[in-house]
Amino acid sequence: MSNIGFETEKVEFKKSTGELKEGIISLSSMLNKNGYGTLYFGVKNNGDIVGQSIGDSTLRDISQAIANNMKPQVIPTISIEYIDECNIIKVDVRGDERPYSAYGRYYIRSADEDRELSPSALKNLMSVAKADAIIDIPASNQELTFNQLKTAYAMKNLTLSNETFESNLGLRTQDGRYNLMAELLSDTNTVSIKVVTFKGNNKNEIIRRNEYGYKCLLVAMDQVLTYVEALNDTKVTMGSHQRQEEKLFDFACFKEAWQNACLHNCWAKENPPAVYIFNDRIEIISTGGLAPDVNKNEFYKGISRPVNPKLQKIFGQLGYVEQTGHGVPLIISTYGITAFDIMDNFINVTIPFSKTVLRDSTLVLDNRASLNQSQERVLNFITLYPTATIAQIVKELEMSDGYVRKILTFLKDNNYIKRVGGNRSGSWKIV
Repeated sequence: MSNIGFETEKVEFKKSTGELKEGIISLSSMLNKNGYGTLYFGVKNNGDIVGQSIGDSTLRDISQAIANNMKPQVIPTISIEYIDECNIIKVDVRGDERPYSAYGRYYIRSADEDRELSPSALKNLMSVAKADAIIDIPASNQELTFNQLKTAYAMKNLTLSNETFESNLGLRTQDGRYNLMAELLSDTNTVSIKVVTFKGNNKNEIIRRNEYGYKCLLVAMDQVLTYVEALNDTKVTMGSHQRQEEKLFDFACFKEAWQNACLHNCWAKENPPAVYIFNDRIEIISTGGLAPDVNKNEFYKGISRPVNPKLQKIFGQLGYVEQTGHGVPLIISTYGITAFDIMDNFINVTIPFSKTVLRDSTLVLDNRASLNQSQERVLNFITLYPTATIAQIVKELEMSDGYVRKILTFLKDNNYIKRVGGNRSGSWKIV
């Protein structure tokens, strides 16, 4: 008979789904203590595998019981593992919306026990800040690479040691596993980041859905910025011997809103920020509401308290954010407080279009040839580093000189990029 170890503050065993209620209590107590937990059905308390019978609705029944009896709602990952000719069921949960209740009561994990919380203990738990949950929650994938992140540091003339950068940047949990922040910054992940264009002023009909996710968050962020900036039409008028230009929207405000949405998003909820484009406005939405211990008045004044301090440190090192807290006041000075819709679990920022520019503007849809993986890697790289030389692209992406030149020719011929200036002093411009 196989044994899979011991129960801990993060792992619970149940012999069968006949103990489903007790298992859900354990999940809530592990979430309250650690922000994540794993429950197995078909395993004795001592770790011996006894197996779990599985019918057509077994997994669905577990999922529905968790949804109905645990609050706030958690979306579990439920899988079947086959060990020594026995089926066992594995349930993984993670989240940072403490406190979590099970069947109307609150529990906390202590060693391998679930202890019901007293009113005073519950109050203390609710007052604990949720900051930096993404460094405590393990990544769903532990086979991660960080070439895009290393390239970002290299292009800023910052050196990352292969031996120490994971610990210096905080990419691992206390028990040595890659954490959720590492997954966000890895070359490949499951994070979908979308820019959706709608027909008209509501969400009734989608015209286009652009996908920029599944890669290092930094690269995805820059791709969104590049795409949206290309939509920012300019209206030029001449009067009294003076040329006047007016943009469709203030791109600096959009940039602040978008980078803040990515930085302060509650990533543990597995709901990434998104950009919605309508005929009269752009909306940037992020998950999680205000940071802990920050009220609306403080937020409007630019008082910044990061939800993800370790991620903010990386953003700061690479020049994505500053510590001045000027982003929110900038947006308010341009568009007013009504630009912000602050909800319990979401923040929505609205960037309205200029009506005078809008009359002469058309948002052009992109119907260019699709890219393969290598072409996308080159485009991502020069999006981040427009002054990069062919030699730098060859070195950083580990491609041959001839292949890089072939890809660049394809990107130029298909109107993805164009070269501005000479070979030595010029730069790449994203079309």
